[in-house]
Amino acid sequence: MDKQLIEEAFTEFGITNEIRCEQAFEICEKYDIKKFDIARYCNTHDPKIKIRGCQLGCFR
Repeated sequence: MDKQLIEEAFTEFGITNEIRCEQAFEICEKYDIKKFDIARYCNTHDPKIKIRGCQLGCFR
């Protein structure tokens, strides 16, 4: 997981405490980041970043 790349993407998208599934997919495509890495980053970030409107099974 490239934490710095994810942080840069989240900053560009204005994500601070929650992310919508559509945003996560767009970030994955634009930055070539795996969905699992976005989910892991959100779950390990302090404070955690809530994933909203997620499609079933895309994030754990």
